Amino acid sequence: MANTQVLAATAQAKQVGGLFGPLAGNAQLSRNENPFGPAPSALQAVSDTMAKGCYYADRGVRKLTEMIAERHNVSPSQVVVGSGSTEILSAVALAWGRKGSILCPGLFWDTTVQYGERQGAKAIRVPLAGDMNVDLPAMQAAMNDSVSLVHICNPNNPTAMLADPAAMRRFAGQVLPKATLLVDEAYNELVDDPEGNSLIDLVRDGKDVIVCRTFSKIYGMAGMRVGYGITSEENASLIRGYLMSFGGNVSGLAAAIGSYNDTAFLTRSKAMIREGREMILDAVSRAGLTALPSQTNFVYVEVPDADAVQKAMAERGVSIRGAYGDWTQYSRVSTGKMDDVQRYAAALPEIIDKLRV
Repeated sequence: MANTQVLAATAQAKQVGGLFGPLAGNAQLSRNENPFGPAPSALQAVSDTMAKGCYYADRGVRKLTEMIAERHNVSPSQVVVGSGSTEILSAVALAWGRKGSILCPGLFWDTTVQYGERQGAKAIRVPLAGDMNVDLPAMQAAMNDSVSLVHICNPNNPTAMLADPAAMRRFAGQVLPKATLLVDEAYNELVDDPEGNSLIDLVRDGKDVIVCRTFSKIYGMAGMRVGYGITSEENASLIRGYLMSFGGNVSGLAAAIGSYNDTAFLTRSKAMIREGREMILDAVSRAGLTALPSQTNFVYVEVPDADAVQKAMAERGVSIRGAYGDWTQYSRVSTGKMDDVQRYAAALPEIIDKLRV
């Protein structure tokens, strides 16, 4: 009887792996994941600690917090670790949504703002500029006494575009006396000049800025749910009061700690993402299309009909995003494993030719 139970448990365990990641044969290019991670250093850390999953992870949270604070030259009390940056962003939306309105672009990754709205927060959405950039002058003009938080994603998602750093700093100078500035820098490590395109230095200068980062993208840990925010001690304390999880999870924290300073992996991962991005852009050109300039692990492609392209790709086992709201002529495709990107690249010209008939 005991042997039967062991065999059943073993069989069940073998089935667990199939619950995560893309289905067999599917090229998953729809979720801005990085399939080149987690890093070997992260996997080793998980292997070394997974038997400790029966214990709470408080010391792991403290260790990662200290590592982040040391890298960015801030106090550990200025760092908030959460279940992905999503939890931090959602907590900010709740906390500042109680103070006033949230000013944000008309198109960006606004899942967390929507979460705040469901809890009673009010959002003021400003249309993008004609070139699809976040319209910083229009956002500054939309500032009023009701605004407590200005929320921007840079580089933006789904457009993949990076704001001009000088313009961002001018914008910050205009809005900071009136409201808190929240910048979601989920893709910062993927840009050509990460430090020059970050506003973490404004946090060090004592400005009312919150910067969010994640281990989901460059570190390839989307399913392990680790992210963080860097801000003032006062803001960090307020954010912690709105977090919904307790202490983090052992495996995710171990992976984050193990790979945070793994520069060799980060360099290799970034190079492979860029290679995949160039493959996508080449396919876009061969299909007679154009794409917005990208500094991320995804590309926003102008197409005849985004939902039609998504459907045609799905018929070929390639998963990409459909239209975002009213932006029906833009199709977002993520980088991924090279073979998967090649499948997209091979199919795109043929699909577009058929849609043009």
